[in-house]
Amino acid sequence: MPVRVAVLTEGGYPYVQGEVAGWCDRLLRGLHSHEFEVYALSRSRRQEQAGRVPLPGNVVGVREAGLWDAPGRGTEAAAMPYGRRVRRRFRAEFGALADAVCRPVVELRDGAGQSGRVAPVEDRFSRALHGLAALAAEHGGLSAALRSEDALHVLESACRRAGAPRVVQSAQVPDLLAVAARLERALRPLSLDWYGASGTAGLAAADLVHAVGAGPAVLPGLLAKRNLGTPLLLTEYSVRLREHFLHGAGDAGVLAVAGARAPVRAVLAAFQQLLVREAYRTADLITPGNAHTRRWQERCGAPAERLRTVHPGMDASPYAELGEAADERPGTAVLTWVGRLAPAKDVVTLLHALVRVRERVPGTRLRIVADHGSDAGYAAHCRAVAAGLFPDEATGASGEGRNPVSFEGALPGPGCRARQPASRADAFAGEGPVVLSSVVEGFPVPLVEAMFCARATVATDVGAVCEVVGGTGLVVPPRNPAALADACASLLLDPQRRARLGAAARARALELFTVEQNVEAFRGIYLELISRRSDGPPRTRATRPFAVTPETHLCAHGEEGPATPPPQVPTWARSSRAASPVPVGTARTARRGGGHG
Repeated sequence: MPVRVAVLTEGGYPYVQGEVAGWCDRLLRGLHSHEFEVYALSRSRRQEQAGRVPLPGNVVGVREAGLWDAPGRGTEAAAMPYGRRVRRRFRAEFGALADAVCRPVVELRDGAGQSGRVAPVEDRFSRALHGLAALAAEHGGLSAALRSEDALHVLESACRRAGAPRVVQSAQVPDLLAVAARLERALRPLSLDWYGASGTAGLAAADLVHAVGAGPAVLPGLLAKRNLGTPLLLTEYSVRLREHFLHGAGDAGVLAVAGARAPVRAVLAAFQQLLVREAYRTADLITPGNAHTRRWQERCGAPAERLRTVHPGMDASPYAELGEAADERPGTAVLTWVGRLAPAKDVVTLLHALVRVRERVPGTRLRIVADHGSDAGYAAHCRAVAAGLFPDEATGASGEGRNPVSFEGALPGPGCRARQPASRADAFAGEGPVVLSSVVEGFPVPLVEAMFCARATVATDVGAVCEVVGGTGLVVPPRNPAALADACASLLLDPQRRARLGAAARARALELFTVEQNVEAFRGIYLELISRRSDGPPRTRATRPFAVTPETHLCAHGEEGPATPPPQVPTWARSSRAASPVPVGTARTARRGGGHG
């Protein structure tokens, strides 16, 4: 019978097309023998209204919930919907969670005032989290309670308590309102009807829960693991806590507050850190997408023995023609940059490096192919810098003309009529090196695409770049125009070396980064986790996959067997001294003890 997998996502599949959403789609289509049910958390009304991407046939259902405010729901405090007894219970549970977030370290003292052991904050957070989940299940949700005056009083008490960091103690009423609103959104999955009361509905019917990311989407997986014993697999291709710190709570999902004050950022960062730790220590297996992500996870508390790196799979077929025709391309002095124009990509450094490259290789041009989602302000800044660095060749502030820098692709901004590549592979057409100049990077997808096309690469040493490139490209320090220019010029002046590196890069990418290797890795992980599952819901031992070994379904020699044959021992597993079929373990024991052979 097919295995049913519950996939938990936040702000991605099945709403938008992106790196993680594309990976989810390829995984579900590749594992066509399994059944999937998608539990999706959307981040905005626009995301839901944009609709879903086409779903494969093995997706048996989609359940949705929004982590954005509905009309008429502001940040003002609401009335507590519970009675007096339940209100006391809510204040106790939410107070324990707020205390764990606002006071990460609590020093216990004995009667004589001597210092004692330090209470583990992870245990306090976990108990409070599951206590709130039980309260939500018994009394119809937590949303109104988390926006009530009681919740604000609890938060204020936790912030003012001795032992809280000074920045947290300085929180004012607007800060408490902002924190309460964001915590309500983050904890909203605890109040959903996704869990099911029997083994035939919701998460109770799943054999495995696969959470994509350690944000709010992992909360249903934590509850299914604790209450139902369902194995939990956690996949992260970018560490949620790292994103939160990098973006300063400005663009880090549901816990983001644009322009938030320091107390808000401190409390939300502490909550995110505790949630990530709880996810790491609860998950049966964690699959980072690269070694860079794995190192971050280990530093954030993930057990090393439960980490298994699985590189994201990409479809190599669109790039096959360019990769196979690499030797037939004419030699041209052209550098190519492909990606999302944003400050973290540091294209300005590449433009300054181009000045040095043209001193050694006159006539060198640079193609900048912008992806969707590029920053309009930064794109305009890059165009202005290019026009300023090459004034003699530019025909205008925004015209391409004879300017050696050409802007193509989905270039944002009014009046931009950049040339659109015919396909994604067309962006990598050419023979010169592909350059990545980022100062912050996760998994460098454009580099892998260039490697599929047998293009030599020059990249900065950030994120997972060294792991992806290996020895098939040149890696230089970030924010170093001179080093970047030297690497680019050396490849432009040596076409034979460029061809060798390109061929090696294509071989490496086809071996490590294809969708086929990713699908097969997760196929094995799914079967491994399900085989570990102890007896219990949602399936009985008789119907649960892998409850018995495959050979027990074989009939004895000369028997046709009933419709549901009892476990039999195949002839090759029987002891020569056994007169009748016996359990497999007994037959193997007899054989080791005194069988022939």
